[in-house]
Amino acid sequence: MTTIGFIGAGSIGSNVARAAIANGSNVVLSNSRGPETLAALIAELGPQAKAGTAIEAATAGDFVVVTIPFSAINTLPVDELAGKIVIDTNNYYWERDGHIAELDDGRETSTGLLQKKLPTSKVVKGFNHIGAADIPVAGKPAGDPDRRALATASDHSDAVELITDLYDQFGFDTVNIGPLAESWRVQRDTPAYGHRQIKSELEANLAKATPLGS
Repeated sequence: MTTIGFIGAGSIGSNVARAAIANGSNVVLSNSRGPETLAALIAELGPQAKAGTAIEAATAGDFVVVTIPFSAINTLPVDELAGKIVIDTNNYYWERDGHIAELDDGRETSTGLLQKKLPTSKVVKGFNHIGAADIPVAGKPAGDPDRRALATASDHSDAVELITDLYDQFGFDTVNIGPLAESWRVQRDTPAYGHRQIKSELEANLAKATPLGS
């Protein structure tokens, strides 16, 4: 049985965990305040869920979901995440994270900077442009003409394969944007960000995106 580690257990992390448990996975969740603060969530999620530290979640996970504010990436356990696929759900919000020049002017992407922070991990973007509450409930069977699509990007083909399979388990189609350098196409304030789209609509909206600084 797959075990998924979670660094961050807020709205996105907890809802990805709900969907993962519904599809048969075990989860180990962590947050910045300590495992004891997750008692109520663990009780709700049931016996397939455990609480731990970020190091414990990173160690236990066959792969790991990092779902923390961008400004907190320096707290990640780099060594424990080495060699693992890391799903990055983050969006850069300068109002929360503070201004970061290379993100403000489009020289870098938030997920690209996370990959640099985790050079021995395989980082892949996921779940960043869907409302958290929709993650465990909005999926539809493969082939349904109304099946929602979610985007991803990575510099690692096996990471794309993993999240494509995970999206499919949860009931979503996948659109692969390509390398992390192209992941700006699904970041905040782009046409693909934050609303419901089927695969053809998402592909069209990704193509419409205009890079910052252009």
